[in-house]
Amino acid sequence: MLGVTANPDGPWTTQQVRNLLMELGEQTDRFRFLIRDRAGQFTASFDTVLADAGITTIKMPPRCPRANAFAERFVLTVRSEVTDRMLIFGARHLRHVLTTYAAHYNGRRPHRALRLTPPRSTRPVVNPDRRRIARRPVLGGLTNEYDHAAQNQLRTTTEF
Repeated sequence: MLGVTANPDGPWTTQQVRNLLMELGEQTDRFRFLIRDRAGQFTASFDTVLADAGITTIKMPPRCPRANAFAERFVLTVRSEVTDRMLIFGARHLRHVLTTYAAHYNGRRPHRALRLTPPRSTRPVVNPDRRRIARRPVLGGLTNEYDHAAQNQLRTTTEF
């Protein structure tokens, strides 16, 4: 679940981390650390909620964005692949776009560091062999997902 607001403040950010911990449930035990920047919306209550869940908060050094390279790379990817290419009509639309893209990013998008497999694949990755491949547009064709084409393929997908 992704929170969206124009003005993230301390109480809002603390509530978001509570929501995240509730969504993670028993999987919270898999996390030991959270690396965060020094922005003002990360208050002592934010750190306390995480500490109560057994997660240690580590503050990045000042003016050092490379210290959290994974998060910075994800933000760059979302901006370059999605939000810089779309006109967002409000918070509800942004939430929908980010949720859809996050599902694609984690479940279907190939990652070079993972040998072109997604982190949490929802389906097997298409092997480019001699079978027909069907393209399914995501976010109105902004990006695509590929599967083996079924024999009775709908005309809304493109076959190669």
